[in-house]
Amino acid sequence: MPKPAEKSTVKKPVGAQPENPAQLIIDGEVADNQWNLLPLTGEEEITADKLAAGKIILPASVWLALREALQDRQQEIGVWLDSDETADLIGEYASELPLIAAHFPAFTDGRGFTAARLLRERYGFTGEMRAVGNFIRDQLTYLTRCGFNAFAFQGEQPLSGLTESLRDFSDSYQAAVDQPLPIHRRRALA
Repeated sequence: MPKPAEKSTVKKPVGAQPENPAQLIIDGEVADNQWNLLPLTGEEEITADKLAAGKIILPASVWLALREALQDRQQEIGVWLDSDETADLIGEYASELPLIAAHFPAFTDGRGFTAARLLRERYGFTGEMRAVGNFIRDQLTYLTRCGFNAFAFQGEQPLSGLTESLRDFSDSYQAAVDQPLPIHRRRALA
């Protein structure tokens, strides 16, 4: 009788891995990317002593395994959630992190919107919330409403033109992370 295959402890990536562009949009401005995003290859285990110096964004599964060993590097270690990972996975530790990224393997995958909103509202995350992967310009306003303040676009795109999409709508009716009061309450206060 054949033996069952051993279960790997290395998480397999969901879809294409996010890129690490040289520039991105942070708080409405084009800026140089100061962080290196470590992709999730699913082939090798990553250890704390193998990590390069400097600011690194680790896959959530890797960071959770190395969290204790990386305590002295707290301000230079960020985490990225793959689309099959929820905010609850790292939520209780969110205040320890300077940056959390949510991966969008396809622009039609909206799980990153939920992760950002939960991290901001339920877990009180106040650091940089970065969208990485395959989201599109038309989603920038909605990403901002859910709590994202940084956007790392895939491929070559003129970022200065994309910042205009952050102001596609002058106001919104619903409450969200960026505006906790719905319009009828704001009008009543005016």
